[in-house]
Amino acid sequence: MPIYDYQCRGCSERFELLVLKGTQPECPRCHGKDLEQLLSGFAVSSEGTRQANARASRRAQVANSSFKEQRVAQAEYVKKHAEEERGG
Repeated sequence: MPIYDYQCRGCSERFELLVLKGTQPECPRCHGKDLEQLLSGFAVSSEGTRQANARASRRAQVANSSFKEQRVAQAEYVKKHAEEERGG
């Protein structure tokens, strides 16, 4: 079952759509049928792309955990100072 990329000429929405035989594609935003079929990309997997994706994923996880740690530390700081202001 082919998935095609389209851009609506009416509202400029870009989207992917699984097109079954005999179906008329339409824009999910404005339901227009005046669509331009775009060139679809394709997935390529190699050892280099797998390693690059793994590195990017690890960086994102580290950045996310650092962000969470900063938020927790900030919340603890605010809580501590709020308690001190109340005299506790």
